[in-house]
Amino acid sequence: MENSFTVDVEEWFHICGVGGVLAENNWPNLPSRVVETTDRLLELLDRREVTATFFVLGWVADRHPELVVRIRDAGHEIASHGYAHRRVYELGPREFSNDLDKSLDALKRAGADRVRGFRAPEWSINDRSLWALELLARRGIRFDSSMTPLWLIGNPSYVQFPHRRKTPSGEIIECPPLVGRRLGQNYPLGGGWGLRMHAPSTVLREIEKRNRGGVPVTLFVHPWELDPDPPKARLPLGHRFAHYFRLDGFAERLDEILAGGTFVPMSAVLKLGADAA
Repeated sequence: MENSFTVDVEEWFHICGVGGVLAENNWPNLPSRVVETTDRLLELLDRREVTATFFVLGWVADRHPELVVRIRDAGHEIASHGYAHRRVYELGPREFSNDLDKSLDALKRAGADRVRGFRAPEWSINDRSLWALELLARRGIRFDSSMTPLWLIGNPSYVQFPHRRKTPSGEIIECPPLVGRRLGQNYPLGGGWGLRMHAPSTVLREIEKRNRGGVPVTLFVHPWELDPDPPKARLPLGHRFAHYFRLDGFAERLDEILAGGTFVPMSAVLKLGADAA
């Protein structure tokens, strides 16, 4: 069975809820690493003959349009990660609409004419912001990957496989990330620190288990996770753990996962087809 491999294309300093040196107004003054780290990931995917969905932040697309072109020309799917990396439920409908439109315009200027997918920063379409799904559908977004079945940032009761959600503006397909279950609780497994902490064999066994049941899974990574010398920032404890935990050797572990599974862009898993409206 084919599974979705996805990438959130953002800088190492795009961290929700953190101010100080990493505040949005300071972003232009911070060292950019996104081109170098995304190129490393593109090389890894090319070596493993894997194509993926790249959820590109509009802020990045405006500053590095050539990177969007390289992603597109390598055969990968380009989708939106919003523009300014802000949580959806903190924006509200009007600001979210503006942020979404700005991101789609940035991607179009960079050469991504047809964007069909969206992922919110920090999985921030949840019970406080379900209204966002209609706004996405209204703009022609066919699939979303912003709702995670995890406590704190999502809801453990959310469906754990791709499913259709109806909105007044049409249906949208929701694609949650892979989670595991232990001691009666869901835990992160498909990306972030959850993916980094587990052995590739553990991740592949869980993927195989889901696939045997007819369920495709979604993995996600960030280019900054492959940085051989990541910039160090002073972060609150929770953010520091999520951002820096077990980065050492992650590129090699990810390579093993890619070699052991079958991964394609999200639209391919969903059978949308290149010409689907």
